Amino acid sequence: MAGNSFGRLFCVTTWGESHGPALGVIIDGCPPRIPLEPEDIQRDLERRRPGKHLTSPRREPDRVEILSGVFGGVTTGTPISLIIFNQDVRSRDYDELAQLYRPGHADRTYEQKYGVRDWRGGGRSSGRETVGRVAAAAVARKFLGQQGVQVQAYTVALGGVVSQSFDLEEIDGNPLFCPDAQAAVAMGERLEQVRRDGDSVGGVVEIRAQGCPAGLGEPVFDKLDARLAGALMSIGAVKGVEIGAGFAAADMLGSNHNDPVTPDGYAGNNAGGILGGISTGMDIVVRVAVKPIPSIEKVQQTVTRQGVPTTLQIRGRHDVSAIPRIVPVCEAMVLLVLADFMRHPRDFGN
Repeated sequence: MAGNSFGRLFCVTTWGESHGPALGVIIDGCPPRIPLEPEDIQRDLERRRPGKHLTSPRREPDRVEILSGVFGGVTTGTPISLIIFNQDVRSRDYDELAQLYRPGHADRTYEQKYGVRDWRGGGRSSGRETVGRVAAAAVARKFLGQQGVQVQAYTVALGGVVSQSFDLEEIDGNPLFCPDAQAAVAMGERLEQVRRDGDSVGGVVEIRAQGCPAGLGEPVFDKLDARLAGALMSIGAVKGVEIGAGFAAADMLGSNHNDPVTPDGYAGNNAGGILGGISTGMDIVVRVAVKPIPSIEKVQQTVTRQGVPTTLQIRGRHDVSAIPRIVPVCEAMVLLVLADFMRHPRDFGN
């Protein structure tokens, strides 16, 4: 099936299903001599792992194994293959769904396209596919770190609760990756309320990249912001992307939106670090709108595979919100885009 690979010079291909024996990723184009140990990858996988507070009760250790591309603790420049075995699979929870389409999921469109689907948790269309992306991005993070580039994602809104302050140290200090401690508490309470109601909520994740050199991106069809938007929209729960001021720019005057140019750079960053599709050297700031999880306990209208109208009440182990587990996934896609552009031999000679 096409569409499982991402990137051109730093290229990743994910594989595996939610209820298959394992998932994994192959990374082609990682430079040699980059120090890399399993724990470098494990740290990022731990952040998106299920079975923690406010997430799905599915208990997956998500332990990564490096099968190739690393020798003596450093990358060799050859393809890196990573594997994560599924441990806590309960396919029987999904038996009812073999003959039904879940509202808000890709069940029907997938079957319409391919004539077959893996109904056990969604197969390739499951959010569990993203474990390979996060693993690959941990490798990209090591490469970008050598170039002085850092990427951080965090929750700025969840279920109608909006972060009002920004404390960098607070992001990893709460389970929702929120930079506002008080908002994090309110978000947690909101999730618990929605869980009791058998429903779900969405939110907004912001991703900030610091240390990016000016000059990343190409004019017209290969703009940096276009690639970032496409990468983030490839995440199943993401329904919108904005750069810098984003949609707020529609209500601004040009005199307010334009970032003044100074001898030292720019005196503002409404552009979000990108002008004309090319990085300016300022922080790259991207936000994504995350839809509510479609698997809810409330009764919903649907049809069988034969087109017979019926109702469905989804059981099993599900998140109330894609946040917080989607936060490291959003971070991962930005890391992969930047690593791909930083591998461009014409501009950076790597």
